[in-house]
Amino acid sequence: MWLQWIAIIGVLIISSFGIAALYGRDRWQSHTAQLRAQLINGQRTIEPAIYDSKELEGLPVPAQCFFRTVLTEGQPIVAVVKLSQQGQFNLSETEAKWSPFTATQVVTTQRPGFDWDARIQMAPGLNTFVHDAYMSGEGMLHAALFGLITVAKMRGTPEINQGELLRFFAEAAWYPTALLPSQGVRWEAIDEHSARATLTDGATTVCAVFQFNAEGAIATFRAERYRDKLTAMPWRGRFWDYAVRNGMLIPLEGEVGWEYPDGIRLYFKGKFTELNYEFAS
Repeated sequence: MWLQWIAIIGVLIISSFGIAALYGRDRWQSHTAQLRAQLINGQRTIEPAIYDSKELEGLPVPAQCFFRTVLTEGQPIVAVVKLSQQGQFNLSETEAKWSPFTATQVVTTQRPGFDWDARIQMAPGLNTFVHDAYMSGEGMLHAALFGLITVAKMRGTPEINQGELLRFFAEAAWYPTALLPSQGVRWEAIDEHSARATLTDGATTVCAVFQFNAEGAIATFRAERYRDKLTAMPWRGRFWDYAVRNGMLIPLEGEVGWEYPDGIRLYFKGKFTELNYEFAS
């Protein structure tokens, strides 16, 4: 008899767990839909709607080479990007504990914004849901087990606003028209292989150094990004596996990490599984 009771209790526990997981997933998806509606509704008119190489006059030579490499004359300006990713995420501060993830992301270029909605597998059947976002000048990070139990939540501080706008800026390698001077980016010369770019959105200004490969495309980026209210650290990433998508040369794989005195500690490795663009008109 007691074995039957144990079996019944086990079934009830598993059923309750499954119901909670489904509820968490549905609630999270509803919140994602709300965030993305806010993001899309916050778009601004993009002008000009077409890339003209005349706007490259006066830019540092590496920046000019970059745009001539990744864009063609008359390229429509990217307005929205919708993508899917898969890869690995390291949640440990001190060692390599990589967990697989899948994610979808929506990006708007004017006004700058994005929502990254990820599922990081902590263990078989145990997923952490993550929103990493920037919209209307405000950064946001929310992580929750099963989409229900919050383990991290930050929003709207100057430090997270800076960090999330930097993410938008660094990832512009995927939507390179957003780096054009006509889209609000200022470029400064450093040397023959790199240049500094600056972007301001509302009260937040960010700077990043882009280094270009032999072909002229972005090889790496580096910036000072806040990890918390007190600590800004070198933050850098690397891109590769370039391919042409909708007339633009973009990287399909990349990695990101924090730079310590003894080297870089990566926390993100990912690649695209789907990539779709909408253009200014």
